[in-house]
Amino acid sequence: MKNHRVFHFLWYATDVLLAISLTCAMCGAVWEYSTRSYLKGFSDAIVPASGSDETKVDAILTWMGHGPARRSDPPSSMLAARDPADTLNYQGLLSICGTATNAFVNLADSSGLQARRLLLLDDKLQSKHVVAEVLMDGRWIVVDPSYRFIFRDSQGRTLTREQLKDPAVFREATQGVPGYPQDYTYERTVHVRLSRLPLPQRYFHIRRWLTLLWPNWEEAVNWTYVLERESFALLLSSFIVFCIASIFRLLLSWYGSRRLGIRRVRFRDQLQRASATLFGQAQ
Repeated sequence: MKNHRVFHFLWYATDVLLAISLTCAMCGAVWEYSTRSYLKGFSDAIVPASGSDETKVDAILTWMGHGPARRSDPPSSMLAARDPADTLNYQGLLSICGTATNAFVNLADSSGLQARRLLLLDDKLQSKHVVAEVLMDGRWIVVDPSYRFIFRDSQGRTLTREQLKDPAVFREATQGVPGYPQDYTYERTVHVRLSRLPLPQRYFHIRRWLTLLWPNWEEAVNWTYVLERESFALLLSSFIVFCIASIFRLLLSWYGSRRLGIRRVRFRDQLQRASATLFGQAQ
């Protein structure tokens, strides 16, 4: 009997989890659709549809540096939320490397480009600057949205983060940018800032275990949208929870019928019985 109580508790708890995750997934889908529609309209207004990838990047950087007047001081809560709509409309957010890069990546994605965040780390493995990478001709070239320029060598060729690890190449690429900090170097870079995850990282070596289990995990997936766009994160996480809960519910159903002899009434049968009772009373 005790086992049956546990079974019934797990069954109804799973039903509640399914309902909550499905509701959150639907809300996330609406939110993400709204966000994508807003970004698409924004990018269509500033990025030439028929231009090359490099032309599109230049158009986004030009808008970020010389676009129309924007609001100056965002509320402090927006710095944490990083909603794309807010990021694009506050000059203060477009002046901070993290949010400026988010704005650039979102507009690049809406323009048909593949872009992602790249974090530069100091000796203590703390983030010292954030830039973007854009896939062009099979190469992930580096763009600095907060300083509004594409890294190029003296011949005008675009540069990757591997090339920028060379101090001479880095100095050459930044010498024409007034006041560019020379400590924004590329010896240590990552794509994912695990501190954004609500996990006790100081107790678990998350990055080391991920790299051991999946060596190419940072490159294989564009994590920018998962960690930096809350609408997409809600949609994806809710969908994953819904799938896991559905599988667990199927296992519970199998265990209940095969091992405990509990036959669950299917939802369709419950609906038919409820309809028969309702209309029978009405007659």
